[in-house]
Amino acid sequence: MSIILGIDVGGSTTKIVGLRNGEMIGAIQVRAGDQMTALFGAIGNFLCERHANLSDVSNVVLTGVGASFIGDEPIYGIQTRKINEFLAIGQGALRLSGLDEALVVSMGTGTAFVKASKNEINRIGGSGVGGGTILGLASQMLGKSDVDAILALAENGKLENIDLMVRDITGCEIPSLPSDLTAANFGKIRSTASESDLALGIINMVFETVGMLAVFALRNEKIRDVVLTGTLATFPQAGRVFSQFTELTGLNFIIPDNAVFATAIGAAVSPN
Repeated sequence: MSIILGIDVGGSTTKIVGLRNGEMIGAIQVRAGDQMTALFGAIGNFLCERHANLSDVSNVVLTGVGASFIGDEPIYGIQTRKINEFLAIGQGALRLSGLDEALVVSMGTGTAFVKASKNEINRIGGSGVGGGTILGLASQMLGKSDVDAILALAENGKLENIDLMVRDITGCEIPSLPSDLTAANFGKIRSTASESDLALGIINMVFETVGMLAVFALRNEKIRDVVLTGTLATFPQAGRVFSQFTELTGLNFIIPDNAVFATAIGAAVSPN
């Protein structure tokens, strides 16, 4: 059977997945200075890695903010179409999680909140807090603008040197309110705080903000599952922070395998 390529053309990173017989056969990310270079580079790299030819590809489905900069003509003569990014986000998250409905939180440069079910997918809101926040603050506070460098620093960070915790402002135990819960992000920066502490504090603040926005989004909903997708879902700190949200709120925060490729997968599985 032929290959269907789903491509999420982002502002700085393009993600591509290939499906054959409905099953994913590969996925890669490509960074480039412009969307066209990233798009064609992603296709070339994918086919090279899979030892496939252009003739093996039957369809290309584009999505993402960068897709708007790409014309409507077929790519390499292959049937090409575009789908709405939020539709792709919802479809990809449901496919990866195996759920029939969920709140999908797509964490990229900013964060999108999408209510998804088998019958309907709707964007319900968004936040400017996301990966761009981490990179911007880290650039100003640490002189670092590389994700890998920021994550390497954060590995050895200690939040108690940055954040004001519940235990810092209460003299006794409060039922259902853990003492190590954040009372104020960056509310207790010590003069001895290291760059590692700051890096972890920045990442933690973004994840806690996104997590609370997801909780608020479901206050009047019956949905109990939150599927986290996007590049930030792969950060090592994501599991710890969102596991705590599961314990505190009763909502089920899920980070599926291949979460970073969810939007590209959603494009590939979208019906014609």
